[in-house]
Amino acid sequence: MTGAAAEATGVLPDHALSEMLAKGAITADPPVDAAQIQPASLDLRLGTVAYRVRASFLAGKGHSVAERLPEFEMHRFPLTGGAVLEKGCVYLVPLMESLDLPADIQAVANAKSSTGRLDLLTRTITDGGTEFDRIAPGYRGPLYAEICPRSFSVLVRPGMRLNQIRFRRGQAVLSDRELARLHEVETLVDTPPRIDGGLGFSVDLRPRGDTLVGYRAKPHTGLIDLDLVGHYDPADYWEEVHSRNGRIILDPGAFYILVSREAVHIPPTHAAEMAPYLAMVGEFRVHYAGFFDPGFGHSAAGGKGSRGVLEVRCHEAPFVLEHGQIVGRLIYERMAAPPERLYGAEIASNYQGQGLKLAKHFRQG
Repeated sequence: MTGAAAEATGVLPDHALSEMLAKGAITADPPVDAAQIQPASLDLRLGTVAYRVRASFLAGKGHSVAERLPEFEMHRFPLTGGAVLEKGCVYLVPLMESLDLPADIQAVANAKSSTGRLDLLTRTITDGGTEFDRIAPGYRGPLYAEICPRSFSVLVRPGMRLNQIRFRRGQAVLSDRELARLHEVETLVDTPPRIDGGLGFSVDLRPRGDTLVGYRAKPHTGLIDLDLVGHYDPADYWEEVHSRNGRIILDPGAFYILVSREAVHIPPTHAAEMAPYLAMVGEFRVHYAGFFDPGFGHSAAGGKGSRGVLEVRCHEAPFVLEHGQIVGRLIYERMAAPPERLYGAEIASNYQGQGLKLAKHFRQG
């Protein structure tokens, strides 16, 4: 790679991803489309076949996904022309992209925002992998998406982009002290920052002038075609969640869309990832889609701060969630170089300037 990102530590920007494609560190069949390249990540595309498997699995050290697949495969089917992935089932889909990473480049994958907001658990696995969504430096081989629809059955086709991958050289996570300094310069959130192992993210259960605080997925709904944008009536898939006292009770097994109290800014020189808060604070999990690109909510991309949408699933016991309770952390990282394009500027960014908002497939307002 050439330029500022050639040897710098940090998350690789869009122009460095283009260089990786040109040099064969990232390959794809068919070739990668320019629309897949985001400011600090690359969208990954579903291939042409899916495998229904009886359980989620990792290949494990010294083994390929292909050699482990016969242990778990129940049946396979083509995605060409469209195929249904049913709620509660686990599927494995080979992706169109493969990697041949340099020894100093590692990667991390995550579900895209719209994927997470549909409670569509999507994780990346690799040959020899011992962790989901983590790709070791120097990895050479194929990529696979494990997909488990949790709330809604979905219709998918080859080329759909459910997850994304971010590449980094070295470790560039900001310490709490560095994060505090960055906030002094950039005003990362519009509330007093709570910095402890990252920037604390809390839930808004007292919106101004309204009692609507979120949505809960209905248990028995129709199919969602992931190609249809602004198509579905939210009332067919979601129940509104209201609060008049700044608290709600989460039901075990239920999936909620809530929103952060903080309006977030991601400077062009940084990227961020949402990490779940410590499990000991409550019986719930927050987030599937965790990447925040450079420019998210930032004035350089025309933003005035954007709320973080929280994808919340309650576990074994009912849990009282209260206004302002910390439910996640934003982990900031330095970019190896600023991207050529920022989130929300010159690219289609569905969630710039967002508040409480469902996935793009639903009619808004």
